Amino acid sequence: MEILMPEPQIYVERTLAIIKPDVIDKEEEIEDLILRSGFHIIQKRKLQLSPEQCSNFYGEQFGKVFFPNLTAYMSSGPIVAMVLARNCAVSYWKELLGPSNSLRARRTHPHSLRALYGTDELRNGLHGSLSISSAEREIRFIFPEAILEPVPTGQRARDYLNLYVKPTLLAGLTALCKEKPADPM
Repeated sequence: MEILMPEPQIYVERTLAIIKPDVIDKEEEIEDLILRSGFHIIQKRKLQLSPEQCSNFYGEQFGKVFFPNLTAYMSSGPIVAMVLARNCAVSYWKELLGPSNSLRARRTHPHSLRALYGTDELRNGLHGSLSISSAEREIRFIFPEAILEPVPTGQRARDYLNLYVKPTLLAGLTALCKEKPADPM
């Protein structure tokens, strides 16, 4: 009998997901939907942010009309923060969340998480990072002990390969070719 092992997977992209205070009682249900959507929960933490911490976390929104209400809402009770991983995690999570306005989400994306769990424009039930860089910043904020290594892409990846990998590989393969094994079999 042959045992089939799943192929190991490397998750190169992570994003932050937050279950907000007003839907914390739906945590298990939401986690189940997350897992069934192909995400892996790498880290999870339940915490309550102070208004000052919320102000720092949502610093990019500072100065907008809804900012005071947002910080009050997010500090009103415990939240569950999760680091989600999968291929294209940021874009898939944003797609699963739907529009930030829950009322619009019900009209345009009725099966999205915000349509299902949000109540209005502000209380949309869940948070998701907008980009890879904001995901890294937010993960560091909520999980300061997390080790995040950005995966280089494009020219940065080619430069890294040319500078570090190819010389080492070339030296190792050259040394191996010069060595005649005593007993090849």
